[in-house]
Amino acid sequence: MTTQRRSRAREIALQALYQLDLNPEVAPDDLQRFVSGRLHGGPLVPFALSLVRGVQKRRDELDAHIDARAEHWRVARMAATDRGILRLAAHEILHTDTPPAAAADEAIELAKRYGGEGSGNFVAGILGRIIADQAGA
Repeated sequence: MTTQRRSRAREIALQALYQLDLNPEVAPDDLQRFVSGRLHGGPLVPFALSLVRGVQKRRDELDAHIDARAEHWRVARMAATDRGILRLAAHEILHTDTPPAAAADEAIELAKRYGGEGSGNFVAGILGRIIADQAGA
């Protein structure tokens, strides 16, 4: 699976997480149909769904990691897009075999594309602290 294709899967995972953030009652079948439809089936669907489900399963833990490293911010006050990007990247960094720098780079690109003017720097700062903490653990 190429990096570019994994990037697309992360983009769709972010869109699904955004939907879930705004409407937590989205049915699992609807979520799977959304991801599968956007990715036209194929090998990226399980990857994207694993990211979404991982974030859902560990949301409280991920939010605690993000809150602890976001100076003067709480996850609940962040823009929904930034919140989703940070949760997605934190999950990849903490719970998958994705290299932390790659997960952070992907997240920063998503933030630049979907977030506000300062989202890229905001996401980079928080993820940098999460990665530094992991390296020191």
